[in-house]
Amino acid sequence: MVRMRRLRVNETMRRLVRETSVSVDDLVYPVFVTEGSNIKNEVDSMPGIYQWSIDRLDEELDRIVERRIPAILIFGIPDKKDEVGSEAYNDNGITQRAIRHIKEYAKDVLVIADVCLCEYTSHGHCGVVCDHEIVNDDTLELLSKMAVSMAKAGADVIAPSDMMDGRVAHIRKSLDANGFKNTMIMSYSAKFASAYYGPFRDAADSAPAFGDRKTYQMDIANGKEALRECFGDIEEGADVIMVKPALAYLDVVKEVSQRTDYPIAVYNVSGEYAMVKAAAANGYIDEKRIVMENMIAMKRAGAKIIITYHALDVAYWLTEE
Repeated sequence: MVRMRRLRVNETMRRLVRETSVSVDDLVYPVFVTEGSNIKNEVDSMPGIYQWSIDRLDEELDRIVERRIPAILIFGIPDKKDEVGSEAYNDNGITQRAIRHIKEYAKDVLVIADVCLCEYTSHGHCGVVCDHEIVNDDTLELLSKMAVSMAKAGADVIAPSDMMDGRVAHIRKSLDANGFKNTMIMSYSAKFASAYYGPFRDAADSAPAFGDRKTYQMDIANGKEALRECFGDIEEGADVIMVKPALAYLDVVKEVSQRTDYPIAVYNVSGEYAMVKAAAANGYIDEKRIVMENMIAMKRAGAKIIITYHALDVAYWLTEE
């Protein structure tokens, strides 16, 4: 008789045969920076997550460094927005100034710059709008300008999240032409038009003023198309590919991981975070156990990098254990 329970007899044995583990080295923490001074605004729908002005950002950076989180994903919230998101590629814009500060204050923290126009445009869409249509090729020029501007500011990784066709190749060409051949691209390759993004739009002030993003973000029903997106980005020069959101799309992560050796990132998005926080606040779940189980699920599916708003807590719990 096969007795599988022998391998579960105590914690030491379970640790010895455990197949999947989570490390602080897997984690990326999203950070929101905003114009102004002395600002620490908690996002109502995301308890524990804040918008920071640069003069108070060190408070968050100290926690990130103390808990040895290797990387952050930075989002900027400008005061000025216009039709073409000009603050996105302003070398003295909020995000660029924040990156320079981070690289000076916490130089060993890897800075990943989200490259998308939605936080910077008056209409809230991820690209140039003409007659209510998001125009692909005109958007590529602005995304490339933004990528170069972020690289000049000191970003280690450029992360295009717009889902325009051909953006990785266009950005790679622009980075190379401007002397940034060693700047990596982490592409939001399979980014679905998900309802899980709601709280993020509060955090980044990026809700679309009309319509939705279904003409450029992926249909939530399509898995094979996600594979095409991922492999297309690899061909265009992406160094890391991403699936977003994470939990509802672990089948996609698993499929991609079985078909490529490229590093895969997942984004454990705002809605996933908010649901856990709300359930924990009401006493319905054990927050630590649920979060760590989610982390394991993402790693087991094949993710190497986990972008998560839980990063500070996960890092603490791992140290505690």
